[in-house]
Amino acid sequence: MIFSKSFGYALRGILYIAIMKEQKRYVQVEEIASKLAAPRHFMGKIMKRLAKEKLLISAKGPSGGFMLGENTLEKPLMDLIVITDDAALFDTCVLRAKECNGTNPCPMHGQMEGLKTNLKSILSNTTIGDLLEEDKPEFIRSLSNAIGIEVPKLPEVQKVY
Repeated sequence: MIFSKSFGYALRGILYIAIMKEQKRYVQVEEIASKLAAPRHFMGKIMKRLAKEKLLISAKGPSGGFMLGENTLEKPLMDLIVITDDAALFDTCVLRAKECNGTNPCPMHGQMEGLKTNLKSILSNTTIGDLLEEDKPEFIRSLSNAIGIEVPKLPEVQKVY
């Protein structure tokens, strides 16, 4: 299973905005697209969708752009999967059989159902903010190197158990 470009760009866009949070400014879509090497128009559509879903706050005008929504970093990755319309991959047969289900399974149905269940669990139990935790310095460094910025102190993520 491979996630869509929409999911990848949405997640990377949110992470970029989170890293830039210390600058206390709106981040413009042109900057996000440029730093992430993403098509500007496509990134703009994704950012608008995230703002509509309240993961981002948007402002128009010359100093406008996007900021993180209040609880964005606490959102599970599964929420982002649903927003970017990738949730259908959990209902699609890996062999693209038209009628694949528990009653009429394809040859791989049993093995794939277990994988899909595990993947759903991982995505439901991993928050966006978990990806920015300081115990993942290599991931954060790779993201910041890819976008060519120094990593400021990361936002503190409150764990809710």
